[in-house]
Parts: sequence; C-alpha cells; structure tokens
Amino acid sequence: MKYSLLFMLPILTQGFMSTPVPSHKLSCLRMSMMEEFTSLKEDLLQTVQSSTKPSLNTVTSLVDQLEQQAELVGVGQASSSSGLLNGTWECIYAPQDLTRCSPFFWAFARAVDQSKEIYDITDSIPAPLKEIGPAMQDIDLEKKTLVSKVKVATFGLATSIMTTRCNVLREEGLDRLRLKVSSTKPEESTVLKKLGPLGDLLDQQILKPFPSGEALEQVREGSSEVIMCTTFCDESLRISRNADAFNEVFVWVRKDFGENSMSMEF
Repeated sequence: MKYSLLFMLPILTQGFMSTPVPSHKLSCLRMSMMEEFTSLKEDLLQTVQSSTKPSLNTVTSLVDQLEQQAELVGVGQASSSSGLLNGTWECIYAPQDLTRCSPFFWAFARAVDQSKEIYDITDSIPAPLKEIGPAMQDIDLEKKTLVSKVKVATFGLATSIMTTRCNVLREEGLDRLRLKVSSTKPEESTVLKKLGPLGDLLDQQILKPFPSGEALEQVREGSSEVIMCTTFCDESLRISRNADAFNEVFVWVRKDFGENSMSMEF
C-alpha cells in the first residue's frame, strides 16, 4: 500500500536534514497541501457542472491533478476497502450520455462488437426526442449489490427509470470491484402510471425484470462481468472508470451514505 507524503513528512525531513524541522512549519506545509487538494476538487466540480459540457480531455486533466494531490495528502485511495463506496451517488459527468455510466452498457459493449455503432445512432437523437438523467447508483458492499438507475424520457411524453441490478462478486486489488450484471427493467413508467391499477398489475406481475446478464452470456461468455475501477472516493466525490475503457472517467457526487433508500427526483 502506498504511503501518503503528508504523513511521511516528519520521517523524510528527519532523514535528510540534520536540524529537525519545526512542527509549526510542518503544520503549515500540511495545511498548504490540503488547501491545494480542496482547490483542485472544487475546480473539477465546477467544470463538470458548468452549463457547457467540458471535453473528456479537460476532465481527465483535472482528474489526474486531483488524484495526484489526493495521493500526497492520503485522501480517497483504497476505495474497495475504505467503506466510502457505500451509499447513493449521482453521476454528474459521463464522456457520452449518462446511460453509459450503467454497468449494463459496459457489459453490452463486451458482448456486442458493433456496440459503438449502435451507441453513435442513439446518441445522435436530439432533445427533446430523447432526454437522459438523472443517473444514480446505490452501492451496498455488505449486501454485495450495486443498483443503477437512469431516467430516460422519449418524445417528451413517456419516461421510465432504466434499472440495472448487479452483484458485487469480489474486490480486485485496492480500487476495483468485479460486478456481474443480473437484471434490467424499466421502472416507474409514466405510461403504466396512467393506467392506474392495471398499470400496477402489469408492472408487478407481467413486466418482470429481464435477465439481462443471462442474455449477455448467451451472446458472449463472460460478458456479463465487468470491472469498476474507482480511482478516487471520499465522503462527497467519487471517480470511477470502466476497466475496459479506463481513460473514460465518470464523476459522481454523494447523495447519502446508505441510510436511506435510493429515490429519483423529477
């Protein structure tokens, strides 16, 4: 495990300097490093939440700077075992549209060679014919579950929440989780809600969750399993990546620590 430079400073300074560094100077240096970390974190949040979507290169550069500084101050590492992954998160930046933060689409790309061409077509559909968001994830490492929910609106009329449920198979290293896609289902459909009790019956008894994991396995064995690599995670911010497309970053902000069930606000 890497050691934070922030906590190694007293040892390093004693080793290379005959005169001990005064504690107040070390405290000032620690404070300066933390201030730089906080500033970089704020810069990233402001950039990804601006009215104009930034380029992937811009976001990646900011993420790299933040992660380097975070390593120096000992914040956000070892996400698989820190316990901070647990809770509900909202995706505020995805390289393409927000649907791509769902592990289902990572698995679909593993199963279907033409996935990029398919995505190019669906991504080109303009608003208001297609509107995406918000996108949420609920992670519970004790129950070993990850639930992804993405709101999808089509033609300005019908909306639903595309819900994908995954099992967390195991930790892989300090910052990776192996996920297995289990099922996918459109939930909270406005069309079904308009049908009243009949809509409830259709939703609960007939429109069962689709076993998307099994379907993906039939297309290509092993494709239902994906690796989520979380290169930074603290009390408020998470940066995760699909290990198959590591250079594409997804930026998440925390909604809660898992005490409350996930809800979507419209």
